[in-house]
Formats: sequence, structure tokens, C-alpha cells
Amino acid sequence: MRANKESAVERRGRPRTFNIEAALDKALRVFWEKGYEGASLDELTEAMGISRPSLYAAFGDKEALFKQALDRYELGPRSFVREALAEPTARRVVERLLYGAVKLQTEPETPPGCLLVHGALACGAGADAVRQELNARRALIEAALRRRLVRAKAAGDLPRAANPADLARYVLTVIRGMAVQAAGGASHYELRRVAQLALRAWPE
Repeated sequence: MRANKESAVERRGRPRTFNIEAALDKALRVFWEKGYEGASLDELTEAMGISRPSLYAAFGDKEALFKQALDRYELGPRSFVREALAEPTARRVVERLLYGAVKLQTEPETPPGCLLVHGALACGAGADAVRQELNARRALIEAALRRRLVRAKAAGDLPRAANPADLARYVLTVIRGMAVQAAGGASHYELRRVAQLALRAWPE
């Protein structure tokens, strides 16, 4: 028993021989391509170039790794959302959100679609915590857009009859629908036309 404890301590004390951020980027891509349940530990460790013990030591379990991949996704590929909310007018906010989503979802160098939409598709009961995490993150984005549109309405940048909550839900429903279409093979051109149609319905 003592020998086992000592070997475990020695393993924990060994310096890591891999780049955490690079490994996390590779895990992100696997989750993006396959979703949470579709990504097996064997696929993750192979893509990351590490063993299971190294994965657990550096990132925790699979669910913890997925949450860290989501953080990296939102700070990296999906950072356009935060930038869009800082645009000076409501219309420019929505334009940047829609066109940014089209670009993200059809980028040739990354998997099609959106990790926040695709991540928990076809998940069983065992992944309920992951589904709730994704729902919470999508809700945060919708709340942030709603608050931005409330400010726009107060500043006279939206018509008095406009409903910020309905508009935020509408925009994000379009974006999530485009993510499903992109995962099914829709092209950049096709989704850009969807975004253009959505903007035609924007209240002036």
C-alpha cells in the first residue's frame, strides 16, 4: 500500500510535458465535432496527445474538461459575441452577431455549427449536468443581448413598440437555427442570406 501511495505521489509531482492550452484546443475541436457524449475519452486523449492519468491530473474528469473547453470557445472562436454587444447601435449589434455567427459556423478551418448548440445533442440522462450547463450559457448570452437592447430602446435607438426580450430571443433563435443548418452542410452563402433576411425584419 505504501509503495502505491509513494508512486502516486511521484506521478503527481512529475512536471507536465505537454502544453495545457494546446491540449485544450485539441479537446475543444473533438467536442465541437462530436458533442459531449460523442467524444470518447480515447478520442480526447489521442487528440490531446496525453494519457488518461495526465488528462485527469491537468483538467479533472471529462465534464470538467468540457467546461474548460467551453470557456476557451467563448473567449476564442465565439469572442465576437462580446465584441458585438459593444457596437454603438442596436442594428450594428445584431448585424455583427448574425454575420459573426455565419462566419464561425462555416469557417473551413473549424467544425461546422456551434459548440453551444451541438455540444449536448443526442445526450442521454447521464449528461444532464452538461445539458444544464449549455442551457445556462445560452441563457446568459440571451440576457446580455436583452439588456443591450433595453439600453438601446431607452436611448431611442429602437422604436417605442419594440420588445427587447422578444427581439433578443428572435435573433438568437435565428443564430441557433443557422448552427443546425451549418452542421447539416449549409454553406456560408446560404446562411448569409438567412442573416440578411433576418435583418430585413429588424424594426427601424
